[in-house]
Amino acid sequence: MFLSTLRRRDRRPELMDDPALPPADHRRALAGLARINRWTGAAKLLWPPLRTLAGTLPRPPRVLDVATGSGDIPLALARYAARAGVPVEIAGCDISPVAVAEAARRAGGAPNLRFFVHDVLKTPLPDGYDAVTCSLFVHHLDEPEAVNLFRAMKAAAGRLVLVNDLARGRFNYLAVAFAARVLSRSRIVPADGPLSVRAACTVGEMKARAERAGLTGAVVRGKFPCRQLLTWEKP
Repeated sequence: MFLSTLRRRDRRPELMDDPALPPADHRRALAGLARINRWTGAAKLLWPPLRTLAGTLPRPPRVLDVATGSGDIPLALARYAARAGVPVEIAGCDISPVAVAEAARRAGGAPNLRFFVHDVLKTPLPDGYDAVTCSLFVHHLDEPEAVNLFRAMKAAAGRLVLVNDLARGRFNYLAVAFAARVLSRSRIVPADGPLSVRAACTVGEMKARAERAGLTGAVVRGKFPCRQLLTWEKP
């Protein structure tokens, strides 16, 4: 009976969205999310189109990761690039100073990684990037906010927009609820995980938001486990 409610998007406040969340709890939650991203291969979904993009440029591609959290996606992408022998320059931004500080700490001063505080919903993204990526952020937004996010990403991206997010569905709800308890030591992630799936878009809803934002021709595909990937290339 309860799982039937997943037919419609149900967005409710999550603990991670609370600006008063204690920094220690925030860092533990970020670590749990990074672990989940690693086990589900989140960065692995983003790397192939970025690798293809790199092959078309005469210089290292410049990539911006929006709502980067602890920077685990940029760090993983940098590792993929290093193994492939492809130089890249990756930046990450997040509204949370706690998250940005944690990302910078984890990057350890790597010269091709930088992180900065930025509220993408209130301030335009800086330009000069070849690709703009975003992971596990769209489900935190209402529809107008998601459309504005996509518009901001399009404006900042010279060539490519990639959005990796949860997909709403019964299997995904149960799988995320299980993974959030097994893979995280945070009290936040198990509470927020199921809420995140209930707030997520279906593939069709994600594509409709992209079209509204002007990402004409965007491709959205479901990705195992529990994810979907939006890909838009500038004509």
